Amino acid sequence: MKIAMIGHKRVPGREGGVEVVVEELTAQLVHMGHEVTVYNRRCRGVSRQKSFNGARLIWVPTINKKSLDAVVYSFFATLHALFGRYDVIHYHAIGPSVMLFLPHLLGIRTVATVHGLNYKTPKWKGFAAWYIRLGEKIVAKYADEVIVLSRDAQRYFQCAYGRKTCYIPNGVQLRQIRRPVRIKNSWGLEGDDYFLYLSRIVPGKGLEYLVDAYLRLQQPRPKLVIAGDSVHVPAFYQSIREKVEDCPDVIFTGFVQGELMDELYSNARAFVFPSEAEGMPMCLLEAMSYNCLCIVSDIPENKEVMEEHATYFESKNTNALYRALERFLLPAPRPNTRAYAAQRFSWEKIAQKTCSVYAGKEVEDGCCDGADAGL
Repeated sequence: MKIAMIGHKRVPGREGGVEVVVEELTAQLVHMGHEVTVYNRRCRGVSRQKSFNGARLIWVPTINKKSLDAVVYSFFATLHALFGRYDVIHYHAIGPSVMLFLPHLLGIRTVATVHGLNYKTPKWKGFAAWYIRLGEKIVAKYADEVIVLSRDAQRYFQCAYGRKTCYIPNGVQLRQIRRPVRIKNSWGLEGDDYFLYLSRIVPGKGLEYLVDAYLRLQQPRPKLVIAGDSVHVPAFYQSIREKVEDCPDVIFTGFVQGELMDELYSNARAFVFPSEAEGMPMCLLEAMSYNCLCIVSDIPENKEVMEEHATYFESKNTNALYRALERFLLPAPRPNTRAYAAQRFSWEKIAQKTCSVYAGKEVEDGCCDGADAGL
């Protein structure tokens, strides 16, 4: 099968969950014998390699502005893909999926994965929020198949549009659990002596609540490590920095990946994820794969992933998060969630189900029979 991937930023890359999904899914599809082309966004300072893990990479021009980046990229990527003779074009995220109507008009099979209802977060406002909602409507009406990552999103599409969808969660790749070597050299972290936040530093992730709750903890307390980047939202990042400018216990690592990421997950007292809205949080899957204790907001998407394997607090409630952190001021045994994550969130099984969706076959959790939403 000849497949195109559109919607992410770039592969290889870990800017967000969408990029991880496209990279892992593509690797599995290539291993299964499919021909995959991945449409990357051009970016200064990033080498434009022509292939990765057996997939062809095509670099598409875009505009480095938050409100226009996905619009321009997905337009040019779709134009190129229209002439690629693909069996299926797979769009990721509802913003880039606005362009899905073009291959639909030409009779090219399309699949869209809804990675989250992004307009629900404060990161997106004005034109960007409107455009993302337009993408949602186009996905519901025109996509041959729609994949969702949570039962909550599945219920939403059924209630809002009468649209059947296919539930296929994200997967996780088990990586090595490592001793604190690099993080000790870089930041003096010994292991089990810090709370970890590892995600993008953007509005909607609840980081401001975490910082406020942490600053209320009495000494002695674990450090707080904030790992991630802040693309397009420097003002928000600066507001977080200002909150903790007099607190040496808060460490900003910037974007991390590879062995450094392994060490941060492997040695955290607890992983904290206070997000206000998600599709399916990759960082929680990763945290479980390292046997992390997890303190997470009680939004449906988090609870669906973690089930009984987390300590929950009320979303956007600083007092509730403070009380949750307080429970882990002293060391606690690490859970054995690695096996659970590997069994439930296998990339191999996810790729097999996705191929069934490409072919229009029923999958175990019930897939739509095509675009039948009345808008």
